[in-house]
Amino acid sequence: MAVILLVGCGCAPGEDVPNATESEPAASSAPASPTTTSAPEPGTVPPDWLFTRPLPVTDTGFGEVRPTPQELRVRRFNLPDSIPQLPGTGFESRVNQAPDDVIARSTWNSGCPVRPNQLDWIRLTYVGFDGKRHSGELLAHEDVSADLVRVFRALWKARFPIEEMRITKASELDLKPTGDGNNTGAFVCRRATSGGSFSEHAYGLAIDVNPFQNPYRRGEVVIPELASSYLNRRNERPGMHVEGGPVVSAFDSIGWKWGGRYRNLKDLHHFSRSGR
Repeated sequence: MAVILLVGCGCAPGEDVPNATESEPAASSAPASPTTTSAPEPGTVPPDWLFTRPLPVTDTGFGEVRPTPQELRVRRFNLPDSIPQLPGTGFESRVNQAPDDVIARSTWNSGCPVRPNQLDWIRLTYVGFDGKRHSGELLAHEDVSADLVRVFRALWKARFPIEEMRITKASELDLKPTGDGNNTGAFVCRRATSGGSFSEHAYGLAIDVNPFQNPYRRGEVVIPELASSYLNRRNERPGMHVEGGPVVSAFDSIGWKWGGRYRNLKDLHHFSRSGR
């Protein structure tokens, strides 16, 4: 899980709309009407304070849980793509053994439970909350790369929206929590949220998808800490995972387990091969 926690044009996603041909307007001596710009719909633009307001850390080791800000209660914006756009207009993917420069900007270190040559660099396209075509990247264990591509191809077909997809940097592990991250990511070399053993993320065998819309909860701990509004699963909003929905169904199809089915806690954004 990411604890660092992170209409009507008939075009394919990402395709440019041809300019319509218009005749020149007739000259007029009347003053032009002032241009009015409608305000963006709530939740479609990132607030200017995003990621800038650290939370106090509690004795749980995580940030203080606070009510979800109004701007994030129906969160449906996109952050900039982490890689250049892949070619084409439909679903595309590229899978390679992760090169040294990609490993170097990840959280991998010599104490991790997986060798760097076991990690694949996966680049793929996804549909954003803006309905457009985006490109992102994952690090994952070579054994599961093909299955993950299959999952995200299914999510593309379902037009399930994703906000951001990028590789977590080592520097992010030491940042103070702001409780407003929403990165979709796989490999992160860290311990499990409950402490003790390595997380399945440290093996590249787990992935978190839209964590803000699908938070983790155990007792009083909520991660991301500002995502409490999304604990109300009856109020279904874009980007949420539900039984029978496209995300849960896609991971079911490859035999992965969903943290939303855990008994003693709910890890709604977390999917793993082992069920841990």
